[in-house]
Amino acid sequence: MRIVFMGTPDFAVPSLKKINSGGHDIRLVVTQPDRPAGRGRKLTAPSVKLAALDLGIPVEQPETVNTDEFAALLQSLAPDVLVVVAFGQILKQRLLDIPSRGAINAHASLLPDYRGVAPINWVIINGESETGVTTMYMARKVDAGEIILSRSIPIGPDETAGELFERLSDLSGDLLVETLGLIERGKAPGIPQGEPRVGYARKLKKEDGEIDWASDARTVADHIRGMTPWPGAYTWFRGKGLLVTRARQVTEPRPATPEGDAGEASAAGKPGEILSISEAGIEVATADGSVLLTSVKPEGKREMTGAEFARGYRPEPGTCPFERPDA
Repeated sequence: MRIVFMGTPDFAVPSLKKINSGGHDIRLVVTQPDRPAGRGRKLTAPSVKLAALDLGIPVEQPETVNTDEFAALLQSLAPDVLVVVAFGQILKQRLLDIPSRGAINAHASLLPDYRGVAPINWVIINGESETGVTTMYMARKVDAGEIILSRSIPIGPDETAGELFERLSDLSGDLLVETLGLIERGKAPGIPQGEPRVGYARKLKKEDGEIDWASDARTVADHIRGMTPWPGAYTWFRGKGLLVTRARQVTEPRPATPEGDAGEASAAGKPGEILSISEAGIEVATADGSVLLTSVKPEGKREMTGAEFARGYRPEPGTCPFERPDA
């Protein structure tokens, strides 16, 4: 089939490559313009652009696709299907109506749950045990079109958003190839979405990454996983930022203390207090238990294990060094 592919970040690259390998005629790849990135603010091409050029596919990078000029270009290509994966712009209905067999999208959640731009982060933050990819026909309302296919995968207990991103990116490509095959044979279903079980997966901001030690241990551990690598889960240490890049909930009972019975980890210290330091990492109290910080990155320094950080910065058990500077 004749395809126009629209996508921008790393997530969309496996989909582009797998569709291309599937024998379809990708007539054009549309992606966002080059943007300044990094400390030097060097103009950087989107990952999809680089992949398309490597495959020898023409690329367009309009500031907005919702113009007469782009609509005319799309019309001239006579696509059978418009495939959209993490493109970054909302398409108006007149563009969705151009492809003869429809416009489809791959979304990194089990719709109707986690509509929005950051589903991978939010499924982990919310402690979900599974997620997946859904392909759907695109509609005027974002992420609300009729479902074609969906595939679920389990979320690992210690899996970060970055690691889940890689698995879902690969799954999206496979599911899109299968979806295009169904469309080509005229056998693609269109299943209306029900009501979502959870809210909109909004875009994350840098400040969302701050760790709240007064939350329960499972919530703190899930927050750290869901914020890694972006926007980053952080706390404070002696007035400077400290990224926590790996952590896990401590499930082993703690010894009895004067404040509580054996097994009541919450009685061992107040939220944010260092309970112990070992080669395994730094154990920090939460509202109902504790988490073990196994990997951290001090401000302006390299990533290191919790044990390395403890040897270099010498935090003391029984202290609460993770308070905000303005607290």
